[in-house]
Amino acid sequence: MEQEEHEVYGADIPEEEVDMDADADQQDDQLPSNHTTKELEDMRKRLKEIEEEASALREMQAKVEKEMGAVQDSSGPSATQAEKEEVDARSIYVGNVDYACTPEEVQQHFQSCGTVNRVTILTDKFGQPKGFAYVEFVEIDAVQNALLLNESELHGRQLKVSAKRTNVPGMKQYYGRRPTGFRSRRPFMPAPFFPPYSYG
Repeated sequence: MEQEEHEVYGADIPEEEVDMDADADQQDDQLPSNHTTKELEDMRKRLKEIEEEASALREMQAKVEKEMGAVQDSSGPSATQAEKEEVDARSIYVGNVDYACTPEEVQQHFQSCGTVNRVTILTDKFGQPKGFAYVEFVEIDAVQNALLLNESELHGRQLKVSAKRTNVPGMKQYYGRRPTGFRSRRPFMPAPFFPPYSYG
């Protein structure tokens, strides 16, 4: 019995010559010719419509990309840096902001200085306020008015108000740290040599 199974599994599969073209011709003969041509025409019409839609979409996309490219070209890296400096000139840093304080409350506090464009209260990665904010004004003159509110109180805390400084990429400032080349005044003295084993 076992040997028969091996023979069945090991036997060659007889090759049947199947003419695929003949099968396709038989299927075509079974369908009426007018039905096939009508379906084919409908498919061609639909394909043409799809191609027209695709070309219209390509034109719209090219137009949008061209407009976006023009906007990006006008604001290159130097223009972006200039824009940042201009925005920073209209902004202030507000320190010691209460954690429960909302941007609307900060805006109301500085509303008397000038028109507030934006208030940003910075948060940590968990969404908790860091305790300081940036206020951007519409007018540059409002910054000087806002500096007068230094040490004013909001939510019972004394605010620290200063003009916002522009960060320069690649420039790190080291406050309260020793310069890297600093050495102590004592000369280097190697430790005295002691033999690993004492004989005695």
